[in-house]
Amino acid sequence: MTKILLLSDTHSHIDDTILKYVNQADEVWHAGDIGDLAVTDAIKKLKPLRAVYGNIDDDKARMEFPLNNRFFCEGVDVWITHIGGYPGKYNQAIRAEIQQNPPKLFICGHSHILKVQFDKTLNLLHMNPGACGIYGFHQVRTMLRFEIDGDKIQNLEIIEIGKK
Repeated sequence: MTKILLLSDTHSHIDDTILKYVNQADEVWHAGDIGDLAVTDAIKKLKPLRAVYGNIDDDKARMEFPLNNRFFCEGVDVWITHIGGYPGKYNQAIRAEIQQNPPKLFICGHSHILKVQFDKTLNLLHMNPGACGIYGFHQVRTMLRFEIDGDKIQNLEIIEIGKK
């Protein structure tokens, strides 16, 4: 079993509250708009990190992290990208590929809106953890945590960090 902390849209912000949850996870996944790489450096000092770059990220982040990160965590096929859309309205840049070869878990950020939705058409779980940074239009800073046990995604929790 692997305990995952999923976050996005830090926009250069990292704090002790985020790091407290990082310490409780086995792995941390970041769905883009990292901002300053000091954010991912702080996370990597504590736990393994999988991340993608987002639209605000500079060339340094783009050299370190991919646009799309597809991998297996235990028995779950995972695809993380920053601007992915959502069921029925996936980003045009990935739409054909996600329809032809859907993962079991599709993760994106960008919207700053926390959303977890099952896509019945593609038989996949879509997750957007919202934004845990302090910049953007969101009112409450959020992250997600869950477990992957074999091919099961379970014990999903919303973490509300508080007002930005």
